[in-house]
Amino acid sequence: MSGRLKDLPPGSHGEVLGYSPSERVYRDRLLAMGLTKGTRFTGLRAAPLGDPVEIEVRGFQLTLRKGEADVLSVRRVEE
Repeated sequence: MSGRLKDLPPGSHGEVLGYSPSERVYRDRLLAMGLTKGTRFTGLRAAPLGDPVEIEVRGFQLTLRKGEADVLSVRRVEE
């Protein structure tokens, strides 16, 4: 089941399933940051209104704005 990054609770683990086809600029930026399909990450924290969202991916912490985060299609995974 896919969802949005901001819907994952802090401390949970997720996996990138894909990207919104309408936001090519954000998609290209996310790919450059290492958020390729199948990449696993850990949600660290989210601001009260969901902007920004901080995750740990590939050994570094990454903060994404709402527009960037909403481009990602993710699913929660159990570690």
